Amino acid sequence: MSTMRDFRIWRGDETGGALVDYQVEVNEGEVVLDVIHRLQATQAPDLAVRWNCKAGKCGSCSAEINGKPRLMCMTRMSVFAPDETVTVTPLRTFPVIRDLVTDVSYNYEKARQIPAFAPPPDLRPGEYRMMQVDVERSQEFRKCIECFLCQNTCHVTRDHEENKRVFAGPRLFIRAAELDMHPLDTRKDRKEFAQAEQGLGYCNITKCCTEVCPEHIKITDNGIIPMKERVVDRRYDPLVWLGSKIFRRRS
Repeated sequence: MSTMRDFRIWRGDETGGALVDYQVEVNEGEVVLDVIHRLQATQAPDLAVRWNCKAGKCGSCSAEINGKPRLMCMTRMSVFAPDETVTVTPLRTFPVIRDLVTDVSYNYEKARQIPAFAPPPDLRPGEYRMMQVDVERSQEFRKCIECFLCQNTCHVTRDHEENKRVFAGPRLFIRAAELDMHPLDTRKDRKEFAQAEQGLGYCNITKCCTEVCPEHIKITDNGIIPMKERVVDRRYDPLVWLGSKIFRRRS
């Protein structure tokens, strides 16, 4: 059974744009991306939209649907009231290229700043050994599909463009946390790097990043908060401070 539904799509480019109203056929069981494809096929062949897998695993079709950052391929039309207008706009935090496509290169530029995984020099590939509990600790963070919804919804950069220079964002914080938990990583400055170079201190743990994560990663509770706690322990806990002084003296 199909019905005609009201859609409002942002059309434009880096110079500006506006919301345009459409009426599109919607079939039972469809997701927003299905409707966007039908709109391209029938009314707006020049509509720009980024997508790839249509299975919630590539992170390409990120957009804001009725004001909430979502994956278009994982947002079912059944979640909206039959008479509700569905508004689709590009990710607000990143520059618009055209229509629903944004320039997310900021995230990759920040990713390149993170020191790479550094295994012990005396171990060759194939000789790495880890306890299962160590694998499980960071496995959650490897589920990230880099949809950048968490980056988009984080108000530190969403509302303050000037912070992008010093703030890496939640996706890169969980990458730092994953490496910090890795027993074979020989770089022991991950916490200090996150604080000094990634802007970890800017995060005030509102958990908005966790709320929009399509992989249900507990970004704040399991990644950011433990990192912040370890930074505070190292800098301000008197016992940790004294222990580090004694250890340095003995070394």
